[in-house]
Amino acid sequence: MMAAVLYGKEDLKVEPVAVPSIEPGDILVRVKAALTCGTDVKVFRRGYHARMIVPPALFGHELAGDVVAVGSAVTNFRVGQRVVAANSAPCGDCFYCRKNNENLCEDLLFNNGAYAEYVRLPARIVEKNTYVIPEHVSYQDAALSEPLACVMRGLEETNLRPDDTIAVIGLGPIGMMFVRLAKVRGARVIAIGRRKAQADRAARLGADDVLVSDGNDIVSEVRRLTGGHGVDVAIEAVGVPEIWEQAVRMVRRGGTVNFFGGCPSNTVVSLDTQLLHYSEITCKASFHFTPRHVKAALDSVSRGEITAKDFVNRVEPLENLLEVMRHLMSHNGHLKTAIIP
Repeated sequence: MMAAVLYGKEDLKVEPVAVPSIEPGDILVRVKAALTCGTDVKVFRRGYHARMIVPPALFGHELAGDVVAVGSAVTNFRVGQRVVAANSAPCGDCFYCRKNNENLCEDLLFNNGAYAEYVRLPARIVEKNTYVIPEHVSYQDAALSEPLACVMRGLEETNLRPDDTIAVIGLGPIGMMFVRLAKVRGARVIAIGRRKAQADRAARLGADDVLVSDGNDIVSEVRRLTGGHGVDVAIEAVGVPEIWEQAVRMVRRGGTVNFFGGCPSNTVVSLDTQLLHYSEITCKASFHFTPRHVKAALDSVSRGEITAKDFVNRVEPLENLLEVMRHLMSHNGHLKTAIIP
């Protein structure tokens, strides 16, 4: 088969490799759609991800496709079914799994290889984090379940309620999902991006107010829009230390900040301890998802709350993946591309 192999920093080749063999608990899936992801772009730029992928390795992790082979021990899937699989599965037995922090599992199993004609789903992912796609859901829509699961967990961590006001800072695909999902849940949404095109897109997805951070005092703007109080919830979806600090100053007394965007290693931020203490500000940071969130994300997609037409703006064949990655690396914040092997 043809597959994308990451060899190192910006070193990616689409080349012939053996079709993966499967063990008794595995399934083999013919990939029908693989979506690009900001994490993939970071991995391409840096050449590795300490937890997810160490080169040389097959690449890509947001996928949907058809089951073409099942291992002898597999009973819950059959050849011909349309499936979507998450890129990880927890062990279920470690300290963190027993604490219901499956996303922090000490043996969290990651799987890569979505940018290929076929992908092997290992037994643990087959058992814990693979789902049949409803008949009315497209492959591209289904493949959104993985990133959407991260967003669902992020919102859950903030305890967002209907009629709350939420500020979403950063309007890449993940930020846009926060905008859309918060609006579906009945919140007033203030969307903050770097470009007018992003702000316009956020408005189409339901944002009530949009701000472009082109040198303006965004914190003052947010407070002006909220009668001086600040928002109930602020989502930082950029991963920049200065924006983390801004997010804290945007929330009302008793509000919640979610530092969703991961900053580079060894980053330090400065927070006003008096503000945190006397305003009772809750600071959260969300990483990854659990199987429960992946199932909930697929259900949301099935209801039509999130659709690929709002998040995927290009379709490319597998052989163009290197060009796509270079484009995304130089056009930060652009939407997803569907890679069709």
